[in-house]
Amino acid sequence: MRLDARGLTLAEVLVAVALIGIGLVGVMVVVPIASYGLQEGAQVSTATFLAEQRLEEARNAPWQANPPNDCLGVGPTAPPTSMDCTRPAPTPCVAKTSCTTFPDEPSVPGYGGYRRILRVTDCGVAPGCGVGAATVQDPNLRLVTVTVSFTPLTGAGVGTIQKSVTLQLLIAKRL
Repeated sequence: MRLDARGLTLAEVLVAVALIGIGLVGVMVVVPIASYGLQEGAQVSTATFLAEQRLEEARNAPWQANPPNDCLGVGPTAPPTSMDCTRPAPTPCVAKTSCTTFPDEPSVPGYGGYRRILRVTDCGVAPGCGVGAATVQDPNLRLVTVTVSFTPLTGAGVGTIQKSVTLQLLIAKRL
């Protein structure tokens, strides 16, 4: 580089532009990847919120002595059903008719793309609740599991692999 009054040569300007261009291309490649990570983080936060919301609803549901009439249900593989629950939300139950208190939601209302499932396991039935030495077998406990699934975005749009958030809560019978 010469330090005279004529300024920079054409070759020097071209080299400077090429270096800046290479740097900008590197930054442009990283921006979409970072935005997908931010979007997936927002989706995980929403899924966690939806799972916590359903756990709170299950925690506040009435507990009745007979499992067939229990608003929380007892089946690990089937949605809980009720015969005489009077709880008005999320699904109203009509007295002496069968209804599902916490139905599976293939699409959560107001949250398109999210699927929510609640399962209740009776801890009084073998093998109980927990794993290994932490297993508890108590008829006054139920394990509530809520799973919220979603499909994250990818570089090509919506992905093909579902991700999920699973939360569990032990509920004790209120005396």
